[in-house]
Parts: sequence; structure tokens; C-alpha cells
Amino acid sequence: MHETSMPLVLPATSPGTLGDLPLRLAAERPERVAFSQRHGDGWRDVTSATFAAEVTSLAKGFVAAGVSPGDAVAILSCTRYEWTLTDFALWAAGAVPVPIYETSSPDQIAWILSDSGAVGVVVETERHLAAVDRGRADLPALRHTWVIDHGDLGSLARDGADVDDAELSARRDALDRDSLATVIYTSGTTGRPKGVELTHGNFLTLAENTAEEIHQVVKADGSSTLLFLPLAHVFARFIEVLAVSAGVRMGHSSDLKALMDDFASFKPTFILAVPRVFEKVYNSAEATARAGGRGAVFATAAAVAVAWSQAQDAGSVPLGLRLRHAVFDRLVYRRLRDAMGGDVRYAVSGGAPLGTRLGHFFRGIGVTILEGYGLTETTAPATVNRPDAMKIGTVGRPLPGVDVRIADDGEICLRGINVLRGYRGNPEATAEAVRDGWFHTGDLGELDDEGFLRITGRKKEILVTAGGKNVAPAVLEDRLRAHPLVSQCIVVGDGKPFIAALVTLDEEMYPGWAAAHGLDGLPFTKAKDDPRIRDEIQKAVDDANSAVSKAESIRAFAILDGDFTEESGHLTPSLKLKRNVVMRDFGDEVDALYGG
Repeated sequence: MHETSMPLVLPATSPGTLGDLPLRLAAERPERVAFSQRHGDGWRDVTSATFAAEVTSLAKGFVAAGVSPGDAVAILSCTRYEWTLTDFALWAAGAVPVPIYETSSPDQIAWILSDSGAVGVVVETERHLAAVDRGRADLPALRHTWVIDHGDLGSLARDGADVDDAELSARRDALDRDSLATVIYTSGTTGRPKGVELTHGNFLTLAENTAEEIHQVVKADGSSTLLFLPLAHVFARFIEVLAVSAGVRMGHSSDLKALMDDFASFKPTFILAVPRVFEKVYNSAEATARAGGRGAVFATAAAVAVAWSQAQDAGSVPLGLRLRHAVFDRLVYRRLRDAMGGDVRYAVSGGAPLGTRLGHFFRGIGVTILEGYGLTETTAPATVNRPDAMKIGTVGRPLPGVDVRIADDGEICLRGINVLRGYRGNPEATAEAVRDGWFHTGDLGELDDEGFLRITGRKKEILVTAGGKNVAPAVLEDRLRAHPLVSQCIVVGDGKPFIAALVTLDEEMYPGWAAAHGLDGLPFTKAKDDPRIRDEIQKAVDDANSAVSKAESIRAFAILDGDFTEESGHLTPSLKLKRNVVMRDFGDEVDALYGG
């Protein structure tokens, strides 16, 4: 199959835009709990009526401050309730929110503020304000800065008390679903981030139809989600809109160290995360079991979970496997679910390939991961597995209103209600990316006979060895990162005689792993040169090689001193590897792998 599509479930979408959502929901169910906001050690419920009132007050404040319809206003903050409040208030005022990762450098912040033409920016902390101020002299359009931690949102709302309701109503009425809703800047793995212009319809029409497709997840009684991914990322932003439009209770968490505690107190019914989060959950559980002398029990339980999930796909679970699964559910799986709050039944994964092993493991413990695929340019999801139509190892079928085509060279092309209207101020890049209505993703994939999409690689990342063998590094890298000792890795070999890899060690996982393997006397700083650690990484390499042909296998590897992180400049805020930067900074290490 080379092309497939999914018709709209709700072709006659409800009227209105994103700015109308809070008022519409308040009118329908004013006392419904829309949010639980972090308050001390607990959570404060926010009803639909309260949220609508807070959105309206803040929107009036933006109007009073001189923010005009169509003006860009940036948001620079961690994931918190005020982020979502500001987002919807700007939409209600007819403005265009521009998200910025709170970990961005001053140069990145200045670029986004300049390129978007932002007239104002809402920042979270004094540190963020200082980062903005460093480039302020080159930002003539920037007239306002508001600091959440200074109480500026409250002051802004009070300043707007005299703005008439009719002003907001007129601004919302002037918009339709083709109007610009936001400009989201790409991660910039290969250069300057580009501003992706997305419309109200991109978000809202897609969210309304997605809610129907995965109604078991978002429309079940008591459905709730805890957002902990950065709201500057399109994936979290889409879930924000989906939750508000579908009536999902939503919370925010920004401290990953306290995430497990937040899960326990908030008790979400579904979560969203990137694959690295699920790898960490698995590896941490395994390390804890080993440290407590239950490593063998966990290994058996994990194998049973995977086998049980695979048997589900086969259509029949043997009696013996059912019994063992039931035993381990009481001994192991229930504890893992409790660590995520106890009520999680679904998780949505995107941003990178999950891998079949993790997919089967989590479904086997009672948390079904719905893996999907999309980009900033497609308003996050283009395809997703459904609870009643899923194939682990694929990223599912197209969402309603989305068409998928596989080009002759294997590139995935997308068309539909979710595709960007263009790159901000960059018609050349828009014309290159969108041709004849199809957005060319740069990713490679294949469609099976039932319309499920499988990602096989990325065009620009395909390695061609000196022998002419094409190698997709993602398959090898995903398997390598599954080992608890491995933090990051990059597979190399373009134009070289064989495939090799650079590997970094996971400092957080190392102490527990070392103690469980009799190496607790070996400090982390010396681990990379220890032959026992190299032997363990070799086992991870051997496991990765089992997934590919001999010509594609890793023949050599090096363990680096440091790690690839966002702070080091080697990862984007969405944890994607900046391959060109890694290859530039570690060129000597790569050459050494080939005797150069």
C-alpha cells in the first residue's frame, strides 16, 4: 500500500475557535473540574466556570496593555497552570501565542522573539527575564515583559477590569478556523529554528476528531491527564487543547524529580511521554528489583508481560500464561501501575520510535501505550494507534482528515486538516516542504495492507557505507538506549568501511546497576575505561546487532567521557540528537574508531 486516508468523523465541526473554548465549556458544564492546579503539597480544583472567568480577565488585561488582534506574544515558562491560562487568554484576545522552551539560551530566545515579531513576552522567573533582557536592544517590536513569579498576571487581569466584554467578543468573532493560532519554532537540529504557522482549525478540528477516535481514553468517566512534557512542544500543546475540548481534567508538573509523587497524588488515567521516559521507568524498576534481590523475579515478570501481550496479538492466550500473568499482576505489575498513580490505563507516546519490546511490556503490565507519529508541521499527531485498532511496532493509522502517502523513495508525505499553513516569513522553505498539497516529512516509512504506518528511518540520517550499504541508525540506537547503562548514543559510518557507535553512560542509573553487579567500588568517573563496563556495553551492542543484517551491524564503539545533553548543545529541548553538532564536536573520536 502506498497511500491511505481517514475521513473526518465530525465533518460538521462545531463553530468557534480556540478562544471560544473556555466560555463554551463553562456554559455547558460550569461546575465540571477542568483543572487541578498544584497548591502546596496538594491540588486545587479549578472548575470550567472559574477557568473561563480567569481566561476572560487575563484576556482583558492583554487588551488593556495594547495587545492588538494578530499580535504575537511569547510564553517562556515551564509546564504549569499559568502557561495554559496565558495560552487561552491570548487566544481569547485574538493574539498569537509563541511558545519558547524555558531551557532556551538567550540567543535562541532573541531569535524567536525577533523572527516572530513578538510585542510582548510572558516569562516565568527572574532568570528568564534576564535572558530576554540580554537581547532586548535588538528587539524593537518587544514592548512588554510580564513575569509570572512577580504576580504580573494578576496585575494584568486587574488592569483589564474596565475592558468591555463586547471587545473580546468582537475579537473572537473576527476569527475563524483558518486564522493563525500560533507560531511554534522547530527544534533546530540542522540550523536556525523555523517558525511553523498553525491555525485554529489545525488544533481544534484535529482535537475534536481525535477525541472521537480515542474516546475510550479521553471521554471515559473521570478521565484525567498530568502534563509534564514542555508545553513549548507541539505534542504537549495539542494534548492541552484536546483535554480542554474533550473535558479531560488536566494537571501540570514541571519537576521531573517529583513526578512520581505527582502521579501518586494526581492519579491520571492517561499520560503522554516520549519513549525515553518509558525506558527510564522500565530501567528504574529493573534496577530497584535487582537492588532488593528480586532481579530474577522482575526478569521473569517482564518476560511474561511481553509474552502475554504478544499472545493478545495472536488472538489467544494459553491458560498457563494467563495464570502466570495473573500471579505477576499481584506481585509486580500492580506496583508498577501504582508508581504511576494507580489509575493509568493508557499512555500516548511520540517524538521517537518506542520499540516493540517496551510496547509489549507496558501493555502486559496493564498500561497500553498508543504510539503515534507526527511533527510540529502537522500539529503533532498525524497517525496513532487506537485502543481498538493497534499494532505494536507501528505508529497506527491516519487520524480523521489526514492522508498518508509513501513516495517512490520511501518518504512519508502527509496532507490534511493538521498540516501547517506555512513557515513564518519563509515562502521558499514552505514551497520546498509542501508540494502539490503534500507535506514532505523527511522521514521514511511503509504502509501495511491494513493502513498501519511503520517508521523505518529519516532520509537525511541514512548512512551509506563505503560498500554502498544503506543503514538506518534509528533501529540500532533505539536498541542500544534500552540498556540501563546507556544514556545516549549515535551510530556512525557514512562513507566508512563499517558501522560504529559513540555511547555515553547514564550517571543516574549507574550506582544502582553497579551495586547489583558487584561494581559499587568503581566510581562513575572511571567506569568508561573499565573492561567489565566495556563488556556490558558490548552485550548491548550485540543485542542491537541482532535486529539488523551483518552488513548493518555495529563493529566498533567508543564510550565518551560526558553525555549528550541539551545543556551541552547536543540535544534539542525535545531530546532529539543534533547529529551535525555531535559529528562536529566528536570528529576525532569517530576517526579513531576507524584507525584514523
